[in-house]
Amino acid sequence: ATEIFTTAAQTSKDWYCVYFPVESVIASITVANATGESALHTTLPAGRTLFMNVTQVQLTSGVGIGYQEDPTS
Repeated sequence: ATEIFTTAAQTSKDWYCVYFPVESVIASITVANATGESALHTTLPAGRTLFMNVTQVQLTSGVGIGYQEDPTS
């Protein structure tokens, strides 16, 4: 499923891609099988796409679109 979110905490996700159509501020993010994701606690410009296995994210401001690998689930 594709999910559009704003500042509500997104938990227990399995997204392979998160797109930010407007400038967005990441308050926290967890990426499976990665280290150093705290470097992403920053302001991302409009149009930024993160290709990584995001399992949790919370924005201070902005909009994100999370994509699961299987669009039918």
